Amino acid sequence: MRVGLILGAGGVLGASWLIGALEALESETGWRAADADVIVGTSAGSVVGTLVSTGIPPAYMGAYASGRSIDDLQVPEGLEHLEPSDVEDRESGDGYRLKAALPPIGPGSWRLALSTLRNPLRHSPAALMCGWLPRGIVSTESISRIIDRFVVGEWPDHPNLWIVGCDYATGRRTVFGRSDAPPARVRDAVAASCAIPAFYHPVSIGGRRYVDGGICSVSNADLLCGRGLDVAVVLNPMTSMAQINGGSPADRVSAAFRASGGRRLGHELRKLREEGTDVLCLQPTAEDIAVMGNNLMSRARRVEVLEHAAISTALQLRAGRGRLPKLPRASRRRTTAAPQRKAA
Repeated sequence: MRVGLILGAGGVLGASWLIGALEALESETGWRAADADVIVGTSAGSVVGTLVSTGIPPAYMGAYASGRSIDDLQVPEGLEHLEPSDVEDRESGDGYRLKAALPPIGPGSWRLALSTLRNPLRHSPAALMCGWLPRGIVSTESISRIIDRFVVGEWPDHPNLWIVGCDYATGRRTVFGRSDAPPARVRDAVAASCAIPAFYHPVSIGGRRYVDGGICSVSNADLLCGRGLDVAVVLNPMTSMAQINGGSPADRVSAAFRASGGRRLGHELRKLREEGTDVLCLQPTAEDIAVMGNNLMSRARRVEVLEHAAISTALQLRAGRGRLPKLPRASRRRTTAAPQRKAA
């Protein structure tokens, strides 16, 4: 059985939700995310997807990220290079470091801004706004350091790990890890995928600048089309089936963004189902969203979001048991060894 895995965008708290949801998914189904034939990660999902592709179990990620004891957990194969001090001084990402003193005056990408004026219908709503925002000034180096800590080599040893970025000049989707994309080190591809416009500084790869892949789509589930998959497992922190109305102006803006992302996700999932691919789509519940709040870059609620996601996702899976696509139980184990891949 061929299975594809989609891990969507969602900032710091979206990554926490993904880890908790994956931990529940593996526990409830017996399937291992590392066994997915294709792993597609966007923004926060690119970080989690990269760690998954190396064979790191979500339970280990969750314990590591939340500061829980990992003494009772087996160190994933290939991570023997981590020193005890590394484990004690875990990469929390506290604090943001500036890449530049001040943002430039005017749009961060004049080419993208002018392109959206000429052909507005060819761009996503986020891309229409992206080019006009000032260039971000926060460094993505803290994101790259997380990848450096867990990935040995230039790219994980997984046949199809795809990291989604957005070309800052054209607004087009770039899928690093595919043969049609520029060669890149995974640390740079993930940093580019996470580079939120007007916040993070764009990431240069092969002489071009890239920003957050969520600009193109917060899910990018349609990348699994044409792969001959039996099941697509989609985890998307920035959409929800819950109907959330009212509240503060910030709540309404957040709900509007979720609704827009949900419409795009629905279109992508219909394309997969029309091909005959079964879809298991997991999204935050209303309670998850209440815990996450509107600021997905906040670090204060990471542990609470992770723990709540594990519980709510387990309940979703139990409630749908018998109606959900069947997933194969874990049959093989990937390692974290990485091939030497030529980078830009």
